[in-house]
Amino acid sequence: MKLALFDLDYTLLPLDSDHAWGEFTTQLGWTDAVEFKRRNDAFYAQYQAGTLDIHEYVRFATAAARRQGPGAAAQAQARFLREVITPAITPQARALVHQHRQAGDAVVIVTATNEFVTRPIAHAFGVDELIAVELARGPGGWISGEIRGTPSFREGKVARVADWLAGRGLGWDDASITFYSDSMNDLPLLERAQQPVATNPDDRLRALARQRGWRILDLFGQTA
Repeated sequence: MKLALFDLDYTLLPLDSDHAWGEFTTQLGWTDAVEFKRRNDAFYAQYQAGTLDIHEYVRFATAAARRQGPGAAAQAQARFLREVITPAITPQARALVHQHRQAGDAVVIVTATNEFVTRPIAHAFGVDELIAVELARGPGGWISGEIRGTPSFREGKVARVADWLAGRGLGWDDASITFYSDSMNDLPLLERAQQPVATNPDDRLRALARQRGWRILDLFGQTA
């Protein structure tokens, strides 16, 4: 199998969808603007530094939607896709995904952002296969704020891709994997891919990619 894996935030999108969703819920009046921004920015800094507690963050990131309930959350989700995400999807990003699909590759988005935020975004790219942080459900079937199973974050992305392959009767040796990512948090999966592509990379990943001779793709600018 030829498999194209894509991180989402700052890889296919020129923004962080989880962070942007938080700001969007504040605009809706669902959160206190000052306090939410303080905590949201702090969590994002922890993500960049590689110190994020993903369980704590998911409880925080889903709190506003959990309070509003599934009906209001679904309406806001649709508005968020229409008003924030769709205008941010560039022709270059769409073309890259399309290129792999046209080549007959299996295409999967692998993201540390939760499935509530990212499922509609994957569909907007025409991608049906999504590996995201899965959300546990509480009484009544609504999200509880906890994570179900292994979160697709750092080493967890490797485990979740392995599960995805195993579900199709495949192992690592049965797939030729290209993985696009911007972040050092994704180093474990980049090192497992036969074709790692540092895409819009942060400074640390760009330096490492140059050192290791990995392809560097500035998707929203120049290719090197």
